[in-house]
Amino acid sequence: MKKKIARRPSRKRNLGRYKSAIEKYCGDQLRAAGIAYDYEQVEYELVSGFRYPERYLKMTAKKKDLTDRSNSKQLPIRYTPDFVAKDRSWVIETKGYLPSHHDFPMRWKLFLKHLVDNDLQCAVYVAKNRQQIDTVIDDIKKIHGQQ
Repeated sequence: MKKKIARRPSRKRNLGRYKSAIEKYCGDQLRAAGIAYDYEQVEYELVSGFRYPERYLKMTAKKKDLTDRSNSKQLPIRYTPDFVAKDRSWVIETKGYLPSHHDFPMRWKLFLKHLVDNDLQCAVYVAKNRQQIDTVIDDIKKIHGQQ
């Protein structure tokens, strides 16, 4: 009996290193415009990790009982934008559909606050479709003088 080989849908096969079609379009357009960028390589630490010194009981998905997490290390909150200029003068975040339980809106606000608090002067763009990406690239070429 022949074994079936699982195949990815055809649209996923052509994305290369990108996670979505909108990211691929943005990367292709930036490259076509001759604009240098890093793709998901720059990470910002928005909130440092810390220890919570007090009593902390937490439920878990695997256990019905509460687990004692007192004095446990809490991991930092980080954010990695989709596209960042080589000189860090702009950031592009591409977003398609966002489920209502997604943490992106909160993380994005923390990212903007991080930029302000650390005086990191940077243009930020959130684009949801091809037309918006084209507008962003035109703005980058005009405002930031990148060709």
